[in-house]
Amino acid sequence: MALCIMILEGITQDEQCGTTLLGPAAKQDVKKFSLPRLNRTQDDLLARCKKYAMEQSIKTVLVKQTIAHQQQQKENFQTALQIHQTIDLMCRIYVGSINFEIKEDTIRQAFTPFGPIKSVNLSWDPITNKHKGFAFIEYDIPEAAQLSLEQMNGVMMGGRNIKVGRPSNMPQAQPIIEKLAAEAHSFNRIYVSSIHTDLTENDVRSVFEAFGKISKCQLATESAKPGRHRGYGYLEYETPQAAVDGVSSMNLFDLGGQYLRVGKAITPPNISMAMATPATMPTAAAVAAAAVTAKITAMEVTGQDKPRQDKEKDSPTHEPKMKPPPIGLAVPTLGPGGIIQTTPVVPLPGVATQDSIPPPGLATSVGIMPVSAPPMPPVAVVAPEPQKPPVPVGPPELTETQKNLVEEEASQTLDQQENITISGSNARHMMMQKLMRQKQESCVMVLRNMVGPEDLDEHLESEVTEECGLYGSVKRVVIYQERQGEEDDAEVIVKLFVEFVKTSEMQAAIGALNGRFFAGRVVRAQKYDEDMYEANDLSG
Repeated sequence: MALCIMILEGITQDEQCGTTLLGPAAKQDVKKFSLPRLNRTQDDLLARCKKYAMEQSIKTVLVKQTIAHQQQQKENFQTALQIHQTIDLMCRIYVGSINFEIKEDTIRQAFTPFGPIKSVNLSWDPITNKHKGFAFIEYDIPEAAQLSLEQMNGVMMGGRNIKVGRPSNMPQAQPIIEKLAAEAHSFNRIYVSSIHTDLTENDVRSVFEAFGKISKCQLATESAKPGRHRGYGYLEYETPQAAVDGVSSMNLFDLGGQYLRVGKAITPPNISMAMATPATMPTAAAVAAAAVTAKITAMEVTGQDKPRQDKEKDSPTHEPKMKPPPIGLAVPTLGPGGIIQTTPVVPLPGVATQDSIPPPGLATSVGIMPVSAPPMPPVAVVAPEPQKPPVPVGPPELTETQKNLVEEEASQTLDQQENITISGSNARHMMMQKLMRQKQESCVMVLRNMVGPEDLDEHLESEVTEECGLYGSVKRVVIYQERQGEEDDAEVIVKLFVEFVKTSEMQAAIGALNGRFFAGRVVRAQKYDEDMYEANDLSG
């Protein structure tokens, strides 16, 4: 052994030659494994498997999308329904301490100037055939209810100070009301009612632009009468201060013989969008999105960046059997040319769909509905005492151009005068002059100093109707008590309004009754403005 080692050490590296033999523990080179080449039948089966896997992936994604969308629809519908019911509740007010002799028509006339009234529900007693002294009034819009609540609470009607408030179930919707108020606060919108029917949006804009630039002016239109508005609308200023000035200055302003009612809007302008119907799911876009999602998911699972490009093969003789689709799934199938097609959706059990959910309706009224009762005898009609309008600031000194326009106004035609463009503080005065030209002859007579509050009884209306019937046909008699101050002992004046069928009959009655002595009083008979009477403004 030692001799062999010495011999090996003596041999240099260059002299090493011969065949190298591997021992049992030596590392051997392993040939890399490769898949065998697929034949045509195996390649067809692989393509069909990929197709089936893709269809199953798309169906799974579609099911998830459908369930998520239906849940979102349900949440949106519940939110929209809560907002709709809250808006209905904000349109309602409670009126208490009503005189038992006052009828529904009187209540409606007193509260109409604030906005269109949807219903007046009086609670009737079937034993006495009279109401119980309270009513629920529902307006079309929340701002009308808010204005009437602010301006009619405590007003004397029929010898009683009425009480105006919100329904008892109002606190339940307080969180949503506060949310709507916060959204409305970000807009500089004001609400205007009791607008003369002859005014247009441009007329209203020109009058209110004296307080600031208006970005939007919209009057509610009559669906049955195109081109006519309903007497109320919304204006949006560009600055908050302009909106505040417009409310404080124009509330109870006499424009064309009608007192405007102006207040801050308490709902955002896009409130109607809350009840928009959600789109149907799934759609073609959803199916395409599901296919892309399934494809990306498959790529992430396999770790491939690009899908394998398969060679075109002949279509297989038969397809593998597919399991029935889950309920609630729009099943995609591959049509000619590889186009994905879907079948109608089968609703999921227990999940609301758009067709199964009824459209949101109005909230159920909580007021007591009146029962049938025989007609009541005519009673004294008493309207609320209107507040005195603020004294408008006098118009500024006219410029030279404005003076020339005033001098030329007499020579202008009626059409030119009506279509003149005006703006600023002078617009109100010019607008009222325009409306005065359009007024019709009045058929209403007002009798002053004929009776006092102590003379009011249930026979007064029939007596006045009989007396005035000597001069013509009387349509209606309205008895109005007007308090001359806010004090408890303030003087109360009684006015009698008599509406005739013809103007000539009214003039004959004025000629006969004016200056006549009645119960120690000197009666004053005068013609009353028709527009103010129709607007239930009896303060003139």
